[in-house]
Amino acid sequence: MANGAVMDTVSVAEAIEWQANHAQKAGAPGTAQVVRALLALEDSTAATARRIFAWQGLSLRDAMPLRIAAGLHNLLLTGEEPRLEDVYAGRMPAQEQVDALVREIVETHDFQLMPWLDGPPQTNEAGRSSSFAAALLWLADGRTTAQFEWLEIGASAGINTMLGRYHYDLGGVTTGPGASRMRIAPEWRGAPPPATEIGLVDARGSDIAPVDLTDEGQALRLKSYVWPEATGRMARIDAAIALATRMPPEIERMDAGDWVEKELAKPQDAGVTRVLAHSIMWQYLPDLTQDRIEETLEGAGEQATKDKPLALISLETNRETFAHELKVRYWPGGEEAVHLANAHPHGAWVEWLA
Repeated sequence: MANGAVMDTVSVAEAIEWQANHAQKAGAPGTAQVVRALLALEDSTAATARRIFAWQGLSLRDAMPLRIAAGLHNLLLTGEEPRLEDVYAGRMPAQEQVDALVREIVETHDFQLMPWLDGPPQTNEAGRSSSFAAALLWLADGRTTAQFEWLEIGASAGINTMLGRYHYDLGGVTTGPGASRMRIAPEWRGAPPPATEIGLVDARGSDIAPVDLTDEGQALRLKSYVWPEATGRMARIDAAIALATRMPPEIERMDAGDWVEKELAKPQDAGVTRVLAHSIMWQYLPDLTQDRIEETLEGAGEQATKDKPLALISLETNRETFAHELKVRYWPGGEEAVHLANAHPHGAWVEWLA
């Protein structure tokens, strides 16, 4: 699962250009312009700019450009920089104009923007749950049991940890509570997933810095990491906030490696498939943590039985192709990962390959 050489140390300019291209390909041209404008800060005297271009040991894993992009979006959300709205709405097509605007904003709001560089992005998107739900349907179709225990690392605010509360239409196959206010129906490409029954008996997650959806300030910070072009994502976050207010997801503040070891060591109920899941977060983990989780998972897989299966579901970026790949492994039985689908990073579409 490690990303190999593409995660090696890169220059600041390479990291910025990679992230801008990624945003462009993902349908966020305004965000791409804002990210690319960071290149124009190289000779700025702002402390934020100096920190960006003096970044030590920069790798794509750091997602440094997304950190500052979130800070800039936050200035728009709080009403402090309404001028950014023109960029995100596509009304400022010249990159030179965006460069000048971003430079002025960074130098004006230097003190506010600096802390956004302190930690990696907190990304949470309910639309990704459509891929997870499809994977569970695929597993329940004769590969594992149809009852699942959901364990999610990098859960952030727990929006995907609440996947059992959402209603899905997956290429005509529906699942989830029909009365849910969170209704997820991505554009479905290819054959639909298996039409079978699934159930979640438990769902919990971990994050090294979890976000409390019921706290207004933390919820606004989470929204800041959403690309402004993605209006549907904002609506889904609001729906998730409403659901969390009624019953918060169970998220434990803990290192991912420690948490996986603890959870996989617990007794497992017969007839329930234990699922370890993660989405768009693996790249942020140190190599040692990745290796530790993989070793723990392999050990648990050796102990899995037909009555107590284990599965891994991941939705992560292939950083060479920009594709977001839904992959599944399960024990006993499937020793190799199965590439089930490619999906839009924010859940707009799913291309089923299985």
